[in-house]
Amino acid sequence: MAYPENDRQLIRDCRIGEGTKVWNFVNMYECEVGRDSMIGTFVEIQAGVKIGDRTRVQSHTFVCELVTIGNDCFVGHGVMFINDTEPPQGDRTRWKETVIEDGVSIGSNATILPVRIGTRAMIGAGAVVTKDVPAGAVVAGVPARVLRYRD
Repeated sequence: MAYPENDRQLIRDCRIGEGTKVWNFVNMYECEVGRDSMIGTFVEIQAGVKIGDRTRVQSHTFVCELVTIGNDCFVGHGVMFINDTEPPQGDRTRWKETVIEDGVSIGSNATILPVRIGTRAMIGAGAVVTKDVPAGAVVAGVPARVLRYRD
């Protein structure tokens, strides 16, 4: 899907589920977004990204290639996902994937390196996540560390 007449966004070759709202000033290409989700203004979602149903991606967020975000997730404003841990790495085979499982909440301005974040985990605002996060964990800090587990 592309809207060349609309200079406020670029949506190219995406699969976007029914009921999903995409705001202005986005760049999305060759990605998938599930049903009843929301993509905020000034978001970029790169090729191959998969976002589940009922997931909200707030404004100014960057979702790079090799990221999968599950169902019922919240991604706060200005969250940055990273797939290249040795930038600039021209060899794409050395890029790494990130998996965000269902029900995860990521606070504003968090930086997510290539990790797996378990179901219902909560990432604090401004956290830098450098290691996998267990299901139900609440993490915060630079680098992020487990503070407690959700009930």
